[in-house]
Amino acid sequence: MSTLEEQIDVRVPSDVAWDCLHRVETYPQFLEGVREARSQGGHGAHLDVDAGGRAQELEAEITDRSKANTMEWQTTKGPDLAGTFSLLPIDRTHTRVQARIEYDPGTVKEAFGGPRGFAQATAIERLVRNDLERFKELVEGEWSTA
Repeated sequence: MSTLEEQIDVRVPSDVAWDCLHRVETYPQFLEGVREARSQGGHGAHLDVDAGGRAQELEAEITDRSKANTMEWQTTKGPDLAGTFSLLPIDRTHTRVQARIEYDPGTVKEAFGGPRGFAQATAIERLVRNDLERFKELVEGEWSTA
């Protein structure tokens, strides 16, 4: 398994970022390739994804560790992926969002296409960085109009 870690600081309190992460229906607004997302039961999510021109369906189980401000997820259908989002309050109105993604490079290549090796790691890093930037825009935009 390979691990990727990225982080971004957002200008919102941690509870605002936490709420946004838990609104599965907003995932298409900040996760590249996600066309539709919906909650399933108390801790599940279903995502319709366009990956390298191919439609994929992913299902994930989400586990909250709210006291630690951490949301963990693991795919239960689709390629084997897992990760965490941790929220670290910087002050009353700023939060650091840390994303950690665990993936098998061969599985990602098979499921989504694209490059292998270092080029694949660079592409995934860029994707996660861009997703965090879009999350920042979304959560800060929503909070400033609230």
